[in-house]
Amino acid sequence: MSTGTILKVAGPLVIANGMRDANMYDVVRVSSQRLIGEIIEMHGDQASIQVYEETQGLGPGEPVESMEVPLSVELGPGLISSIYDGIQRPLNKIMEATNSNLLSRGVEVAALDRDKKWEFAATAKAGDEVEPGDVIGTVQETPVVVQKIMVPYGVKGKIKSIASGSYTVTETVAVVETEKGEEKLSLMQRWPVRRGRPYAKKLPPDMPLVTGQRVIDTFFPIAKGGVAAIPGPFGSGKTVTQHQLAKWAEADIVVYIGCGERGNEMTDVLNEFPELKDPRTGESLMQRTVLIANTSDMPVAAREASIYTGITMAEYFRDMGYSVALMADSTSRWAEALREMSGRLEEMPGEEGYPAYLGSRLAQFYERAGRVISLGKEGREGQLSAIGAVSPPGGDISEPVSQATLRIVKVFWGLDASLAYQRHFPAINWLTSYSLYLDDMENWFNSHVKEDWMPTRQKLMSLLQDEASLNEIVKMVGMDALSPQDRLKMEAARSIREDFLHQNSFDEIDTYTSLNKQYCMMKLVYAFYEGGVKALASGASINAIVGMETRERIGRFKYTPEQQVDEEYEKVLRELAQEFADVTAREEE
Repeated sequence: MSTGTILKVAGPLVIANGMRDANMYDVVRVSSQRLIGEIIEMHGDQASIQVYEETQGLGPGEPVESMEVPLSVELGPGLISSIYDGIQRPLNKIMEATNSNLLSRGVEVAALDRDKKWEFAATAKAGDEVEPGDVIGTVQETPVVVQKIMVPYGVKGKIKSIASGSYTVTETVAVVETEKGEEKLSLMQRWPVRRGRPYAKKLPPDMPLVTGQRVIDTFFPIAKGGVAAIPGPFGSGKTVTQHQLAKWAEADIVVYIGCGERGNEMTDVLNEFPELKDPRTGESLMQRTVLIANTSDMPVAAREASIYTGITMAEYFRDMGYSVALMADSTSRWAEALREMSGRLEEMPGEEGYPAYLGSRLAQFYERAGRVISLGKEGREGQLSAIGAVSPPGGDISEPVSQATLRIVKVFWGLDASLAYQRHFPAINWLTSYSLYLDDMENWFNSHVKEDWMPTRQKLMSLLQDEASLNEIVKMVGMDALSPQDRLKMEAARSIREDFLHQNSFDEIDTYTSLNKQYCMMKLVYAFYEGGVKALASGASINAIVGMETRERIGRFKYTPEQQVDEEYEKVLRELAQEFADVTAREEE
């Protein structure tokens, strides 16, 4: 085991001598307080160590010990509903151990409870040939999550013994005879956080992650296994949008990473998630959630580790065949941690002081998302979708973190402060946002929802773009200067904005909209526009069309319960057609 001594301390960076036998990214214990750190640079026998705890009071000459393993997370039963810091230390266990609400230095607490017994149900038997990724048994971790115990990477052979029963995470549940000898398997395995977990095959992102949020599902959908960014200024709703996605997205597991956001934002998550009912299971949302609470008052270096810790846990559940949604709030704080450590290492800075490798580090994180066939004979399909919030200063997305993120992600949900201040939720700007998955998912939407889903979506998008152009004219000469046809476009676009895109997350019905209901809402709004065009051609006045009573029914359609959607849709369509006939007949008289 390599040991050395502290040469210099500079904030979270410690330079140590005598570390020639240590390796890059080894975990080290610094000083007699055994603070946890990680080697991030080596020069001869000098190691630069990123310390994940407060380094105040450390001085030259204190011991440094390499643990000779990379920074890793423990994966096994007990992850779900846990609350960790950025390096997978369980915050509730630390609080119990120290009898304090504050993080004490040098506390060593196991990430997974070593005393708790789990009921293991073996699905493999003695004599079975197994390979990495094969499921040998299951553990009912929470009422809604069954954890599949998989053969670790690198283990291949024949099961010598296996037995169902109650086990702690460290006790042997099976023994596998390999070419190198016997390998004991427990409920837990470890994995280095900076290395992506292997898989058999990557699949194309051609099916949507349904979120129930109309502006996302209809206009800017994210694929299962896709990556998205939510940039926006302070107060525009990044965190609220991520909360809504965590609750409603079609995912089996949610991993929520607060990597350096203000403490009150994580407090909201910690308070709300246990109270929120999972709409699919009726249980608490925490029964399928892992939280990483690494707030801004924790050491800067730990912010950088938190993202890797979270995505490694997410990959583990993906390998079981689950659909996982990972929320990172926000990657700007993570990038600031990179900037600080790069400055301490005296590296050549890039734009605005960020390291020159900022883009590649972001890419390494986002590329670990995907829709894959897992290792193992079973060929399970799992998806890991990553949604990262970005907090550009002043909402200026020309800054380096936003630009580097936009070069990588395929979905951009641009939040608009002016929409947020108008109480328009979600405050996603429909003119600046985009999704590059649309072409890949066109067949899915047209075959699984309605054959004209995409053409109808395109018609609504065209009306919103026309409205943006006409708004410039209205600002200069007023609404009265527009032709009846253009006035009708403006009214139809207003209906799209207020009746379709605006969603009330506090309303029991409107907070989630199925794809079928989204389609019906699109068709109703466009039916008003099409009927208006025909009525104008028949001589009807624009004022009579704008004042139609059925428009109120279209506006309130969003509050129609799901089981009544089809019936109400046909009813409103009939009323709309009848009222257009009446308006046209009056004008002819």
